[in-house]
Amino acid sequence: MVDKHEIKGAVTDGVGKLKDAAGGLTGDLGLQAEGKFDQAQGYVEQEYGGLLDQAREQVEEAAELVRDYPLASIGIGLGAGFLLGLLLTPSR
Repeated sequence: MVDKHEIKGAVTDGVGKLKDAAGGLTGDLGLQAEGKFDQAQGYVEQEYGGLLDQAREQVEEAAELVRDYPLASIGIGLGAGFLLGLLLTPSR
């Protein structure tokens, strides 16, 4: 599934490449720099979209595991809570 951030990033990258090329042809260093900035911004946006996709997949896998093994999930949650309680309780 393609995320809206990946699409927006690809468009921003494309516009940046056009600005960079136009600035190079006309000798407009400002337009060329703006194009390079847009390309970098587009790359970051695409990577962010990819990370969101990966996070969604991980959440779906975790939810599936909880559905498949509800008692084990409760036990793990209780154990983790107990350990956190021990670690965060000030010592006397």
